[in-house]
Amino acid sequence: MKIILAGYNIDYDLIRELKEKSAFKQDLTPETISAAYARISRSPKQVDELRQIARAEVDKARKSNNNIVFEMGHSSVAEHAVFNIDVIGVSRLLVEEIEKFRLCSFTEKSQRYVLFNDDFVIPEEIKQAGMTDLYVATVRMQNEYYQKLYEQLRPYVFAQNKAMAENPANHSMLEGWAKEDARYAIAMATETQLGMTTNARNLELMLRRLAALPLAEARDCSKKLYAATKDIAPSLIRYTQATDYDRLTRQNLQKQVQKLAVKLPALKETSGKSSDVQMVFSTPDADLKVAATLLFSSSNFNYDQCLTQAKQMSARDKKILFKSAFANIKPYDAVLREMENVDLQFELTVSASCFAQLKRHRMATIISQDYDPRLGVTIPAAVRAIGSQKEFMEVIKKTNDAYEQIIKKQPLAAAYILTNAHRKRVLMKLNARELYHLARLRTDAHAQWDIREISEKMLKAARKVMPQTLMMACGKDSFDKLHKSVF
Repeated sequence: MKIILAGYNIDYDLIRELKEKSAFKQDLTPETISAAYARISRSPKQVDELRQIARAEVDKARKSNNNIVFEMGHSSVAEHAVFNIDVIGVSRLLVEEIEKFRLCSFTEKSQRYVLFNDDFVIPEEIKQAGMTDLYVATVRMQNEYYQKLYEQLRPYVFAQNKAMAENPANHSMLEGWAKEDARYAIAMATETQLGMTTNARNLELMLRRLAALPLAEARDCSKKLYAATKDIAPSLIRYTQATDYDRLTRQNLQKQVQKLAVKLPALKETSGKSSDVQMVFSTPDADLKVAATLLFSSSNFNYDQCLTQAKQMSARDKKILFKSAFANIKPYDAVLREMENVDLQFELTVSASCFAQLKRHRMATIISQDYDPRLGVTIPAAVRAIGSQKEFMEVIKKTNDAYEQIIKKQPLAAAYILTNAHRKRVLMKLNARELYHLARLRTDAHAQWDIREISEKMLKAARKVMPQTLMMACGKDSFDKLHKSVF
């Protein structure tokens, strides 16, 4: 056996500096690794030798990539080329689109830990509509209140946690708790930044999808992403323009739904007072089906035989089977893939602040509507406790008034001005294994309170329909206690 390190990511500024200071003229590109790996399936040569050949013949490697990826359609070859990209000065609203891509990695500047300044995006649509003054005045009003609210919340948080506050090492964390509640007052227009890691195949998809979005900021982001990467791996990124499918499908669906709405009986307008977590679907007999899958993976019987056997098992034997699957689990272990065979679907009504965290669970299927002021807002309990609820709601009222004016002229850009407190409806489908992951992170005591409350309600509802499957689902902080009670 030989294990050879083929390459790793280093800072591009360092690559450029090394090239400038040396006589090294060869192209430094991840395309050569893609080309070498593509040849593995058809060449008797060892892969390290294939990489050496590709490095020496970059032009041939690029031609090979073009042929294999685009002519033959083996797009997975492009996944071997990986980019690390700084994304700076984008709005929180656009980040929701960027972070939809499942197979990319993102680390974003957090409003939980960083106190933001008066930096925000002014969309091109707002400028063209002649509404810049209203827009800027509203966002600055939100930001002024945000700074004021933080100054009010900070001493409150310290006073509520006197024992922790005595240790200076905890001050940063306590200040973070004040920041995370103050942020509910600032807009989706707020500028942020993130580090993104993506392979060439997903980067190409991102370029097309962003180019197809109606927002000017998204299209500009697509152009700048392409400009930053096109010379590094030209043989792996070709189809970057918006397709009619990506550009028109959503628009056509909305038009069709509007036409159908005229023909169908009128629906009652719902308010934000309805439950924020509703389970709308779960796999019938979920525990039974997971038991059958556990039998299947641990035997040589077909699934129908395993399902029959699971139906005949006593409750005691079934419990023993499940406990065997969880006996040695630790809080950092992922549960067995057998748990992926049963699903749950929830309709959630969440704040923008909550959704910012929820969307990071990209292995789930998350379908979201636009933010809707009619759904009300989420007000942090600490804001009520310091008596600032009235002022908070005055900011929300002024924001909603500006939103109503903007949406008449620029409906696509109106959401920029809404705050982190504003809410949207989300349809989230996930399997039991992914729910375990959600529970470990988001029902933990260290999780932010908004998403923790939502996640706890989801887990409570899910346990009712698949108690055996979810017998060890909990936050990391309560894992040891639960494990002891079960075993």
